[in-house]
Amino acid sequence: MNVRKRGIGKRLTELHRWNGWIVVVLAATGLLLAWEPVRGWLQGYFRNPVKQLHIVLGIMSGILLAFYLPLLPKHLKQIRRRPKQKANLIFVLALLAGWLISGIVLWQIRSFPPAWANGALLVHDLFTWIGGPYLVYHSIARLKWMRRPERRAIRVEEETEEAGSGGGRSPYGEPVPLIHRRQFLKWTAGAAIAAVALPSFVRWLASSGGGGMGLPGVEGMAGSPGADANRMLPPPTPLPDSANVIGGGAQGHFRMYTVTRLPTFDSDTWSFRIFGLVDRPAEWNWGQFLALARTVQVSDFHCVTGWSVYGNTWEGVPLAAVLEAAGVKPSAKYVKFYSGDGTYTDALTLEQARMDDILLALMHDGKPIHRDYGGPVRLIVPKMYAYKSVKWLSAIELIDSEHIGYWEERGYDTNAWVKG
Repeated sequence: MNVRKRGIGKRLTELHRWNGWIVVVLAATGLLLAWEPVRGWLQGYFRNPVKQLHIVLGIMSGILLAFYLPLLPKHLKQIRRRPKQKANLIFVLALLAGWLISGIVLWQIRSFPPAWANGALLVHDLFTWIGGPYLVYHSIARLKWMRRPERRAIRVEEETEEAGSGGGRSPYGEPVPLIHRRQFLKWTAGAAIAAVALPSFVRWLASSGGGGMGLPGVEGMAGSPGADANRMLPPPTPLPDSANVIGGGAQGHFRMYTVTRLPTFDSDTWSFRIFGLVDRPAEWNWGQFLALARTVQVSDFHCVTGWSVYGNTWEGVPLAAVLEAAGVKPSAKYVKFYSGDGTYTDALTLEQARMDDILLALMHDGKPIHRDYGGPVRLIVPKMYAYKSVKWLSAIELIDSEHIGYWEERGYDTNAWVKG
């Protein structure tokens, strides 16, 4: 029987060790994908390999969890008289299961409705903010140097804790301090982790609650911008439906991602043009672009990373009207879009570009689009994920062959249709 118990214990130890290292690397890759200071650096060709590594590690963690489940009843039996260990086990299993299920939804985002992905991202983030600091604390508390006192001293400490002593004398007649060395170190580590993690968690909690204008950037954006760096005068005057947000009004929260240095624009030098395989190339300055006929629509906005914002009221110039006015030549097959940052491009087929809900948007919920969020003009393609909605839109070119856009070069699917 003892040999069998030792065998089970050894397997549990191995599973714990392997899963511990996997969770460490999962946390590191997850932070690289989400942490704003390094996200921009990663957005080049490194982001997709890091994302794929994160997915593979998540699958490996799920496999280890599957190997562990048959051992769970025996493990619970072993620790039935250790309530702290049992509570820790249940909490960690809940974390792993939550991460795994929400991660699968985000991994297979195209197979689920946007509302599922939105919920999965919220769960994944929440479990990370709660579970990450806890696992760090759990790891530190179990380091060998935290348990270095003599074996006898440790035994005194453990037996005193079990007896519920708050000082006085141990079962061996020795004085026991109110706070043991191990307790002091654990409390100090916990306070330090809380001090680092809590402010960021509060900011995440506040930002995830929505509110404020936050148009997505290359994939999406977050937070409330300061003063608009663009100097676009006069600002666009909203149409009545846009000003009154009839039938719309953004519900949800936009997260802010950016991959290039934010450009600035001035109405005195800003221009927009359409060229390439068209009969009537054209270029507009800011005043002329404001004079183009605009329309208002209400549509949802979906990011391929999982979040969505519903009921946005967009106002802008229909792309189909611009193409018709320019006169598309028969040899044109694709429409290429240029960002004013000089880096970001993308493309649609001519058939896709003629959909009647694609806008060259100037306003969102009755307000000019902020520079940080793609203003003064950005593309809006409601039926596709947000990486197709090029921000800082400055030019359109009609071409006869397929163009691989910025994100497609970095592993994103050319087919960006949102399910449903």
